[in-house]
Amino acid sequence: MQPNKPRRKPPAYPIESVDNALALIELLRDFGAVRLSDAAVELGVSRSTAHRLLSMLVYRGFAAQDTAQRYIPGPALGVAPAGMSWTAELRKRVVPQMKILSTEIDETVNLMVRAGTQVRFLATVQGSRPLRVGDRQGEVMDAHAASAGKAILAQLGETTVRELYVRESRISQKPLNESWFAGLEQDLMAARNVGFSVNFEQTEAGTNALGVALRDGAGEVIAGLSVSIPPVRFRQRFDAGLVAAVFESKMNIEAVLADFVAGH
Repeated sequence: MQPNKPRRKPPAYPIESVDNALALIELLRDFGAVRLSDAAVELGVSRSTAHRLLSMLVYRGFAAQDTAQRYIPGPALGVAPAGMSWTAELRKRVVPQMKILSTEIDETVNLMVRAGTQVRFLATVQGSRPLRVGDRQGEVMDAHAASAGKAILAQLGETTVRELYVRESRISQKPLNESWFAGLEQDLMAARNVGFSVNFEQTEAGTNALGVALRDGAGEVIAGLSVSIPPVRFRQRFDAGLVAAVFESKMNIEAVLADFVAGH
């Protein structure tokens, strides 16, 4: 497993225009296409401001426009988009349920999708407590370290998971560590048996999380839902019914996705 990573914290002297431009790059990467009106709403700025920011991204090659006048990833972006045109619709349907869960437990709730052996955070809804886990929208993490990432992998099956990591080892030209992978398989088996996975500060110090996999109307695993909680109150929240609350949210989300099939 990888060592703990520091939590993403805002700088002491943030530059709003730079932050907005980088947020747009994350949107392009994760959703593949963004309309001007959606960009303005996402950033909380006027259409004219969003247009100026996107124009600069086009100028620098980080964005381009398609025939429908949508903004799409440009050649300078480097990281391929999630490649899933359905992620915007998924986010639209799931976020309202995330807000309900976050309000109920007053903790941070995340939505993510898998891209190879990584997960990308599509949305975060934060709780209101002073001590809380921050916004992770746009972040990329190793799937085996994130709680919902492990929950997703657990539902893919042993053969598929091995193929994913063997392919990654070929791309990185590093042999697969069989001892490490055997430990991962044990973790995934445990997650498969109980229906959820837990992360105890594996991705960053000061954050525990519990995650589940989400299925679309065709029964395919397409995303993950997680609740991130500071370790100081994780056990208390767990004992107070965290698993039941997450399972209920999962059930409600999958009901909302009953007529939704990823890729269609």
